[in-house]
Amino acid sequence: MHVEVKSSSGTSLVPIETRNFTSRIIYLKGEVNGDMACDFVEQVLYLNKEDDTLPITVLIHSPGGEIDAGMLIYDVIQSSKAPIRTVCTGRAYSMGAVLLASGTGGRYILPHSKTMLHEPLISNGVGGSCSSIRSMSDSLIETRRMINELLSKHTGKSVEEIETATSYDHYFSAEESVEFGLVDGIIPFHELLK
Repeated sequence: MHVEVKSSSGTSLVPIETRNFTSRIIYLKGEVNGDMACDFVEQVLYLNKEDDTLPITVLIHSPGGEIDAGMLIYDVIQSSKAPIRTVCTGRAYSMGAVLLASGTGGRYILPHSKTMLHEPLISNGVGGSCSSIRSMSDSLIETRRMINELLSKHTGKSVEEIETATSYDHYFSAEESVEFGLVDGIIPFHELLK
């Protein structure tokens, strides 16, 4: 989608993502993957170089995705000098919920949006030798521990409470997301424009 932008040299069409980016808004939509993570790193780097005191708003509408890509985005959110406000717009499931909870400049959700937590999943079929499968299992258990500790840190819940909540696909309404500590509050859409 494109929007018209007027300047001294006339009117031109620019992608809506570019227009939002000039307002320091980044939209993480779709599956979390390596391309999304690399684009996010570039965008946050640029906005920090431009002005590391102004907040960046990250809108999240995601079913989750790759853990490694999500952890790269997480690291950037946590270490950005510019505060990063995260907002769930529709859904923030799995890794999307972890990213939502990690906002450093406020964490919010639109009134009818939802979040979901669960244990890390193996995306492809399991195959290989016994040793390979054991190694994969050990790695998955370590990943679960790490993510549960991060969620504990950001929600204020104990690791045990997080383990219980992630033992199955646990869906949260906007109100439940606030109550669980995944977000700080519920905001209407017009608040995104501030």
